[in-house]
Parts: sequence; C-alpha cells; structure tokens
Amino acid sequence: MGINHWPPQERPRERLIADGARALSNAELLAVFLRVGVKGKDAVTLGRDLITHFGGSLNAMFGASLAEFSQLHGLGPAKFAQLQAVMELAQRALGEQLQAGQTLGSPEAVKLYLRMTLGQRAHESFVVLFLDVKNRLIACEEMFRGTLTHTSVYPREVVKAALRHNAAGVMLAHNHPSGAPEPSESDLLLTRALMQALALVEVRILDHFVVAGPHVHSFAEHGQM
Repeated sequence: MGINHWPPQERPRERLIADGARALSNAELLAVFLRVGVKGKDAVTLGRDLITHFGGSLNAMFGASLAEFSQLHGLGPAKFAQLQAVMELAQRALGEQLQAGQTLGSPEAVKLYLRMTLGQRAHESFVVLFLDVKNRLIACEEMFRGTLTHTSVYPREVVKAALRHNAAGVMLAHNHPSGAPEPSESDLLLTRALMQALALVEVRILDHFVVAGPHVHSFAEHGQM
C-alpha cells in the first residue's frame, strides 16, 4: 500500500509540516526526499533499504559514488544529483553561518561543517579555515590533497595564503579516510611546525581538527596545541 493510502497523520511529509523535521526518522526523511517508492516498496521502505545498504551510515550514503548509489533498484543519476545538491546547499548554509558569527563561538557548527566537507572523502585532504580578527570565517581552502595514507603539507604555502586573505587566525583540518580520528605523531609535528611558521607573521592557529567519517577530533580540546 502506497503512502498516499496511509492516514494523513502518519504520512512523513504531513508529519514534517506538523511536527518539524526532527520528529521524523532517517527513513522517513529520505522518503520525503525520494517522494515515491518503487514497485512493491513505498518511499519509507525504500529509504530504510537505502540506509541499510550503506551499513546504517548516513555519512557513507552521502559519500557514495553514483555507481554505489545506483545499486538499489529505483535510484539513479537524477536522485543522486538531487542528493548532492542538497548536501552542497547545506554546506553553503553552514559556511554562511560561520561567516556571519564568531567561529569559536560555534564549535559544533564548525565540526558539522567539517564533517560535511571532509567526512566522506576517499582521499586525504588538508584544509585551512581563514579567520578575521573577530574569528569570523573569511574562506575555507583545500591546500593539499594526498593519497589514503599521506599528504604533503608545506608551511610556506599556508603562510602565503594567510597573508593573501589578511587572516588574523586560522583553523586547520584534515581527514583520515581510514576511519580513525586520533592524530598521528606526524600530525602533531606538523601542527607545531605550522604554529611556528605562522607565528612569524602574527597569525594564530586556534585549532586543528581530524575528521574521520562522523567523528571530529579537536587538538585544542585535547590539550595537544
């Protein structure tokens, strides 16, 4: 039986309008996004199957390639493009939030932004968030990209970018595609090297984050800076 035959108070879209998006399960939210199911499956069941297909992980689903996403019957390029557009809009909205307010005053917003930006990447990336004197976001740049296990970061390039943006401070972030958020010894050494290089031009490093899927490790919170 299709969702249209459900009682109105049980339909995901109507419940979202009445009670807000937080009242819905992940499968129900996906049902609103999918709009329709496939033969033999309503949209909620298809949404539930989609989550199960990616091991129950929304991060894995959002980071899936078109080929991986299309393995489920009824899903293809159109839905994949819609999902990517939703993700990009969410990232841009969070970026606007960080530009409008104090970045340090919104640590959870920063972590969410980084999870959405780096959490699904299959390659290792090193990004820098450049901040003004009020700790508002000026820009976020991917400075270096590496393999699954290593990336080369050059302090001189980070210093040049900080000067180009006239930044008063920076936040560093990189991802661990392997899934372990704990920083390595080389991560700690790199942070110290960058702190010394940026101190010469009076730019502070406020934090360094390691992103591993849904997990974000803060150097500042763990006393590692």
